[in-house]
Amino acid sequence: MRILVLGAGGVGGYFGGRLVEKGEDVTFLVRERRRQQLEQEGLAIHSVNGDLTIQPKLITTQDQAEAFDLILFSTKAYHLQSAIQDVKPFVGEKSVILPLLNGVAHIQQLQREFGVDKVIGGLCFIETTLNEQGHIVQTSKGHYVRFGEFGNQETERIRKIEEALSGTRASFMRSSHIEQDMWHKYLYITVIAGVTTLMRAPLGPIRDSEDGREFIRALFLEGQAIMLAHGAPLDQEIVEKHMITMERTDDTMKASMLRDMEKGLPIEGQHLHGYLLHLAQKYGIDSPLLKVIHRHLQVYELMQHQA
Repeated sequence: MRILVLGAGGVGGYFGGRLVEKGEDVTFLVRERRRQQLEQEGLAIHSVNGDLTIQPKLITTQDQAEAFDLILFSTKAYHLQSAIQDVKPFVGEKSVILPLLNGVAHIQQLQREFGVDKVIGGLCFIETTLNEQGHIVQTSKGHYVRFGEFGNQETERIRKIEEALSGTRASFMRSSHIEQDMWHKYLYITVIAGVTTLMRAPLGPIRDSEDGREFIRALFLEGQAIMLAHGAPLDQEIVEKHMITMERTDDTMKASMLRDMEKGLPIEGQHLHGYLLHLAQKYGIDSPLLKVIHRHLQVYELMQHQA
C-alpha cells in the first residue's frame, strides 16, 4: 500500500516515521523548506518509545502528481483548506483519506471536497513538539491512532488499511465505533487544552490547585451536555472515564495548544472550542466555563494578529 503523509511535523512525522520503521511505503508531502531540512538531516524522532532517524521519501506540491492508496491527513485545523488544495492532485479514484485532526468539524469539509466515500474516521493521541533543529520530540508514552469506517462497515479497504498500519512501534488500531471515539477525544482534548491554556500551566498544578479537579469536571460536564444535545454517541460514563484518564496523566503534561501558544504559533481554538460553543448556542446550552476559555483563546489570537 502506498501511503502519503501530509506534513512531517509532530503528528505526521511521528506516525509516518513509525510506518517507515516497520517497512511500509511512505511518502511525506512537505513544504520546500522542510524538504531541504529533512534531506540534510533526515527525519529524527527523539522518543521515550525509542529514537529513530530515517531518510524519508519526500515530495512537494511542485512535484509530478500521482495517486496514493492511503492519505494520512495530519495537518492543523487552521491549515485545513490550504492542505486540501495541496492534497487534491494526489487523490485518485480509490484513494482513502484518514484524518488525524482534533475535533469533528473537519469531517464534513473533507467529505464535501473529496466525497463521502473517500473519508474514513480517525483520531490520534500523542504529545509531541518540534525542537529548534526540527526534530520530533516525544516525552510521554502515549502514541496511538484509531481508525475505522463510519457506521462500522466491514469493507475490503479497511481490512487492507488495518494490515498496512498494524505491527508498528506506535499503536494503530481499527475501531468498531470510530465516531464515538472521535467525540470522546474531542471532549477530552477540548477540556485539557482549555484548562492548560487558560492557566498557562501543565496539568499537575491545575489538578492539584484548590477546587482544580472540580473545575475540570465541571468543564467536562458542560462539554458533555452540548454534545448530547447535538446527538453525539457518547458513552454515558465518559466523564468519569475521562476523569480517571486525567488523574493518571503525568503532572508535566501540556496540551499541544499550550505548547503552540508558548511559541507564539497559531492555535486551533476556533476549530475546537469555537465549534463546541457554536453548538451550545444552537441548542441553548448554558456554558459559562467554555465561554471564558474561548474568550481567552480569542484574545490570544487577536494579539498574534496585532504583533
